[in-house]
Amino acid sequence: MKEIIVPELAESITEGTVAEWLVQKGDQVQKGDAVLELETDKVNVEVNADTAGVIAELLVEEGDDVEVGDAIAKVDENGEASASSDDGSEAKSKEDDKAEESKSESKEETKQEANEVSEQAQEETSQQDAEQPVASPATRKRARELGIDLNEIKPKDPVGRISKEDVEAAAKEKSEGSKKQEGKKESKKDDKSAEKTEFEKPVDRVKMSRRRQTIAKRLVEAQEQSAMLTTFNEVDMTNIMNLRKERKDEFEQKHGIKLGFMSFFTKAVIGALKEFPLLNAEIQGDEIVMKKFYDIGMAVSTEEGLVVPVVRDADRLSFAGIEGQIMDVAKKARDGQLSMGDLQGGSFTITNGGIFGSLLSTPILNTPQVGILGMHKIEKRPKVMPDDSIQVRPMMYLAVSYDHRIVDGREAVQFLDRVKQMVEDPYDLLLEG
Repeated sequence: MKEIIVPELAESITEGTVAEWLVQKGDQVQKGDAVLELETDKVNVEVNADTAGVIAELLVEEGDDVEVGDAIAKVDENGEASASSDDGSEAKSKEDDKAEESKSESKEETKQEANEVSEQAQEETSQQDAEQPVASPATRKRARELGIDLNEIKPKDPVGRISKEDVEAAAKEKSEGSKKQEGKKESKKDDKSAEKTEFEKPVDRVKMSRRRQTIAKRLVEAQEQSAMLTTFNEVDMTNIMNLRKERKDEFEQKHGIKLGFMSFFTKAVIGALKEFPLLNAEIQGDEIVMKKFYDIGMAVSTEEGLVVPVVRDADRLSFAGIEGQIMDVAKKARDGQLSMGDLQGGSFTITNGGIFGSLLSTPILNTPQVGILGMHKIEKRPKVMPDDSIQVRPMMYLAVSYDHRIVDGREAVQFLDRVKQMVEDPYDLLLEG
């Protein structure tokens, strides 16, 4: 019998939560097969079997917290023998006083019984597997969060696969049922009882995922451990929008990818960071570490919360290279396929709240970084032009939050103004990229 152990996950990650078992007791596994999905504070990872055999016992349940080095399951390397090892020992002990030929006969009978027990166990396991509802890991996880039993859901899918929409609908129906039941109870109470239960309103309690807990912890730490300030500016998007309109078809035909705003802002940020390098640094003890590379984090919203995959060496990439990498990491983030390497490091972060309609916000630092640029919704507003005429222009508010411990207000303001200048004159950026 051999145990499956939680392996070393990645630097700084020592524990996780069991998201979903991918095998059941009695299943045959090969070396390297995924047996468990583990949710960490950054990404979900699979734990693999390091030996072939039959799953003899699951030592933890879904929702349990485990640490690196913990045993999570037992594998019987002799396959079907696991179902009968105890019975064989007992039978052998009862035959100690018999003759040698009787012992051989007993062993044969015991082996036959073991095979029957094993076959029966496998049949029961197969039957259980067949009766289990069909759903993706993400759907199962959402059901656990909402307290919904998948066995009670009637899927809309003609092949019987349960979707997240089915789970959400079941949760809504459950919530409405609770409210109706609560209403009936309230109607039966007198005024005194009603007054007493005024604060006993129906609620849904959902346990925070490990990732959401980590996000909450890091956001609080960012504000507690840094002297964070934010400065604002606005940028006229007329030229960049005209340039995209002129070049987008040619760009897409040549590179097979759309020309977006993010590549322009990434190029502008890198140019400004080269002029104001303290925003591309971090504090380590009593030292300021000045980074000579430009690994730009791109904040991406997922169902599990905000993640910040990193575009490596963005200063060496063309516009097409930046757009391609942004699209790649965003897709991996939304599909839950980010690796540890995709998230580690980063020297500066860009976040775009404008895609959700945010007009203005104060972005929070992605520590230990000391700078983050916030983009926002493009909105037409009247603007006084250099000749004192008033024109309606597409405007965007920009915000840069910075750690005042090493970045002074003057540098932050000038940094943001430099980003504004380059975005408002994007032809130079396109020529450089």
